[in-house]
Amino acid sequence: MQITEDALKRAWHRLAAGSDLLDEAVFPPTGTYEQYEAHVEGGGGAGLYLVLEEDGTVCGCGGPYDEVFVARGLDEALYCLAEEAVRGLDGTIAGQAALMDRIDPGWGRVFRGGGPDGAEPAPPCGRDPLEGFAWIAGSWREQAPYTHLAFFRGESVGAERIALLYGADPRHVAAGTRLSDLSEGKGGAHGTWPTDWDSCCFGRSGDWTFLMYHDTAPGTRVDAAAFAELGVTETVWLSACLGKAIYTFDYLRDGRRVDDDGIIELISYERGRTPYVRGGRLDFLNRALRRAELDHPELTDEFALYFHALETSLGLGLPRRDIREGTVRAARWARRDT
Repeated sequence: MQITEDALKRAWHRLAAGSDLLDEAVFPPTGTYEQYEAHVEGGGGAGLYLVLEEDGTVCGCGGPYDEVFVARGLDEALYCLAEEAVRGLDGTIAGQAALMDRIDPGWGRVFRGGGPDGAEPAPPCGRDPLEGFAWIAGSWREQAPYTHLAFFRGESVGAERIALLYGADPRHVAAGTRLSDLSEGKGGAHGTWPTDWDSCCFGRSGDWTFLMYHDTAPGTRVDAAAFAELGVTETVWLSACLGKAIYTFDYLRDGRRVDDDGIIELISYERGRTPYVRGGRLDFLNRALRRAELDHPELTDEFALYFHALETSLGLGLPRRDIREGTVRAARWARRDT
């Protein structure tokens, strides 16, 4: 059922009248997508704009084609509007949660849970993010030690077999070569890391096998059939491109991408806003991010928060000491004569 502008506006005014926090909150301009496009083209792109769709969906756009939230139904739309209002009243996530409590205690619980999907808030992680997966987020943003961080999960997925599949030199794999071995005399360097564009590192962390590299070996082609043969059922890729400021997260399960809108760009994540569709296939990550935001206000790097959420939700990790000390398994790509 379509929500009309009048019905939404009247419901918002009733809500605002019952809370002193919303006294000065202005109901945003509202219309169809065509009207929103005209609004943007006319120079009115700044600030929240509500797009009302025929199926009852309300899309909150925070700038030129920047979708801030998608609400399905009147109650969820009001919640999202209240969430946007408190963002302007307090810059901290804990403070915003307290303000949502004042508007409606139920909404405070929903906010702590990461969005209005009825899920309970995730429990506190009780750990230092920088002692876990988040330690590498800052350097990865600069494409160090590698551009691509790939993870593979499944029954008996071997790190050596994954490395060979991607084109690692069999001699290095068989010899148990370490990263420090590659840097002795003839290795390259990327930033302060002894890695080069012709090398990779691999191993296991928890129940994931990892592979780190800048570019795949020439002539290498890896497909779903090859993964199936190795028993891979889940894969995660994190890829960085410093020059273009493109940082992507790609998650596949049983050969199918787990998402709602295609490959995800990390740079679109903004602290305090759930980056993915509420109730969608990546909603587990919304909840993990909100928990990370509440538990670790000291983390100013949003990529570190994101990596911590990947650790608590999916179990991703990398061996910090092995990588820093150069004892992680490594290989150069095998040479292929042409």
